[in-house]
Amino acid sequence: MDKNHEQILDNDLTCIKKEFSNKNPNIILCSDPFLKTEFLKELIDSNDYPVIFLDFDLLYSGYIVSEMIKKNSGVGICQPSKEDWKKNITEIADIISSEKNLIVIDSFNGFYSIFDEKESGRFINASLMLLSFIGRESNSSVIITAMVRKNDSNEWVLSPGGRHIIDSKKSGMYSLSKMDDSLILRSLNQNGVTEKTFKIEYFDI
Repeated sequence: MDKNHEQILDNDLTCIKKEFSNKNPNIILCSDPFLKTEFLKELIDSNDYPVIFLDFDLLYSGYIVSEMIKKNSGVGICQPSKEDWKKNITEIADIISSEKNLIVIDSFNGFYSIFDEKESGRFINASLMLLSFIGRESNSSVIITAMVRKNDSNEWVLSPGGRHIIDSKKSGMYSLSKMDDSLILRSLNQNGVTEKTFKIEYFDI
């Protein structure tokens, strides 16, 4: 790993959760769906307040049904569709306006897949910014996952599809990878340069 930036051992995710509290939303970039799910499981299990899990990919729900992941009693799982999204977002906005929650949106890819209209990108970004804005008032964190790859210009884009990732000064951007038996979460600046590296050891991945 590059030795020129801060490296933090964070097996209980205390530092990562503090990092997430500084910006909203926080976007987790990953190329391995199973690694992404493992990280979300550990983040949720380390959390001590309610979790709203918007499962667009249905992968996390599948792990719960198959009992590969034990259902956390503090987690409410929703599987949004195009038809009920406005109802979903209204209900979630009402909840987080008065109570601290962790909102997990898994993932950008699945979110885009249910909206195929020309203006879907603008509508989705507006929805995420609304949840993030309301969340800041109650100290709620919005975590968004994205399955990505690098394009020819060395930019992160959604995979498949090639859509660019939402970019805002108020958003945190992180890349998730595996090294040996550890999870590596890198905090990226707006130029895609690593600023901090969080290492979570002894994961059974």
